[in-house]
Amino acid sequence: MKKQTSFSTKGNAVNMGSLHINRMLPNRYADKVGPFVFLDYLSPAIKETVNKTGMGSHPHRGIATLTYILQGEEEHFDSAGNYAKIHSGGIQWMKAGTGIVHDENLNYDSQTDNKFIHGFQFWINLPAKNKAEEPQHLAIQANEVPKKALPDNSGNIKVIVGNYEDLSSKIPNYSEQFLYHIELEAGKSFSISLADKIEAAAFLTTQNLIVNDAEFQAGEFIEFSRKAGEIELKNTSHAIVDVLLFGGEEYTEKIVAEGPFVMNSTEEIVQAYQDFYAGKYDKIDLKTKN
Repeated sequence: MKKQTSFSTKGNAVNMGSLHINRMLPNRYADKVGPFVFLDYLSPAIKETVNKTGMGSHPHRGIATLTYILQGEEEHFDSAGNYAKIHSGGIQWMKAGTGIVHDENLNYDSQTDNKFIHGFQFWINLPAKNKAEEPQHLAIQANEVPKKALPDNSGNIKVIVGNYEDLSSKIPNYSEQFLYHIELEAGKSFSISLADKIEAAAFLTTQNLIVNDAEFQAGEFIEFSRKAGEIELKNTSHAIVDVLLFGGEEYTEKIVAEGPFVMNSTEEIVQAYQDFYAGKYDKIDLKTKN
């Protein structure tokens, strides 16, 4: 049986300088999908200039941030001394844990001959016990992302988070979670079955797609019911379609979110701000930058 669609939305536009961002999660219908509590989508754009001064340092606590760049180059530096640069198809993952300050530069990919930028940023909520752990960072280049061909030459699936068949992401799992990038060839289809009580959503990038027999438009965020069932993706266009499919088990602990912090109580939010203003998250040392 195919999963029912709970709702679909195109999110809300957010101004970030010259970048065109659509905030897909949270939205008017949902605050989370499994452990995922935030999703910003950077639609394809041309970036002529190179930014070297950062986009604005800021703190986080209680979550892991995940930046997935379809096209472009992303540079990360933080107050724990981590520095890395990823290129098109790469991932930056940072567990904020007890608190960290980070900044980033997003530019066109210096390893390619085009100036397009295109990508996503997710926040993944951590279980309460893991919010108190030390910060951690991973940079995963495109050739390190687990990937396999779909049956019947239908395309490819990349495992950004979680597991799929014999593939496993390098990113730690603190609960049952998954984030797949599916590249579906023209005229092809792909189906996946999800267990009962697993929350799931799909996001369409630049092409329309048939999802469980209904057509959805490029830029739509689609959430499904929690009952066990199948999600079928069908590409009736003449071009490859990119789909992000993500979710996981329900996060059952209380969630209190304010600004860059996601905790389990108002008191913990207050403490997060107090610790930040007291300098307990340290500062970014740009000498760590290569």
